[in-house]
Amino acid sequence: MSLIDNLIKEDWLKTPEIIEAFRKIEREDFLPEDTKHLAELNEALPIGFGQTISQPLTVAFMLELLQPKPGDKILDVGAGSGWTSALSAEIAGSSGKVIAMEVIKELKEFGEKNVAKYGFIQKGIVEFICQDGSKGFKEKAPYDKILVSAFRKDAPEVLKEQLKIKGRLVCPIENSIWLFIKRARHNAVALGGKNYEFEKKEYPGFVFVPLV
Repeated sequence: MSLIDNLIKEDWLKTPEIIEAFRKIEREDFLPEDTKHLAELNEALPIGFGQTISQPLTVAFMLELLQPKPGDKILDVGAGSGWTSALSAEIAGSSGKVIAMEVIKELKEFGEKNVAKYGFIQKGIVEFICQDGSKGFKEKAPYDKILVSAFRKDAPEVLKEQLKIKGRLVCPIENSIWLFIKRARHNAVALGGKNYEFEKKEYPGFVFVPLV
């Protein structure tokens, strides 16, 4: 049984659009030459500079929480190999946009080259930015969805601010994955507070490399 069929069988992959993206965007295309033969393993693999391409079940779980849709504008923080950026772009489609942020120059170039194999760079669907993703990318905000692929001690407030109302932020915090959904808060401005609040849920039991 293939890796993707296993992820479906074990209920990590559920949404038809996400399953279709996993089948089309091959993990092998996002690995260094010496580890391409390990693409079907359900485990994190090194991509250099102390970073990894995440375990497939983790990526599946995070995308199921993120729920990318056609036309979404998505911020991908810690894009690394470009796999999550390409998966997101496949779902967002030609009317969508993915801003992929990677602070390590060599990894940004590696990820960009990988994503270009699917035509997403040429079509303007994915744009790579080489800078600190924890500060977000205000120039293209607000975003429908924000995905953070490496852990922090908390969810950066600046990312929450760059999210649209009803937007979803999926972010590893220590050994948990957190989902934040931005909700409008009525009368908050009149009361001197923010006009939004967050519905949040924790899913423990994961391991991530630190966000550089």
